[in-house]
Amino acid sequence: MAKSSKLVAVKRGRVLLVRRKSDRLWMFPGGRKRSRETERDCLRREIKEELPKLKLGSVRLWKEVKSKNGRSGKIMSDAIFVARKASGRLTIGDKDEIDKAIWRKPRGVRLTPTSRYVRDKLFPK
Repeated sequence: MAKSSKLVAVKRGRVLLVRRKSDRLWMFPGGRKRSRETERDCLRREIKEELPKLKLGSVRLWKEVKSKNGRSGKIMSDAIFVARKASGRLTIGDKDEIDKAIWRKPRGVRLTPTSRYVRDKLFPK
């Protein structure tokens, strides 16, 4: 089982990204799974906490990523979900963790290692 869940939402050629307050790196929204929580339940909870006004259409599992980060040596263990439809305001719910949410092109921004991996697989140059 994956340790966390991430959402890749695409709208008009742009992806949804949130910026972590701690290091100002951008990432796909999501977070760590709690015990007895499925990956999908984790994603729903995290999106509700981080972006409470965001409305998602159907969400499907794209891939479970288990990999070692070449730079930090940390093990990535993420369930990556893709949403075909997303609407609503990008209002920040968890202001202690994230400080900004935007729709933008997936390149030209400093991403977390997991988000960079996902971007490179889903949106190759």
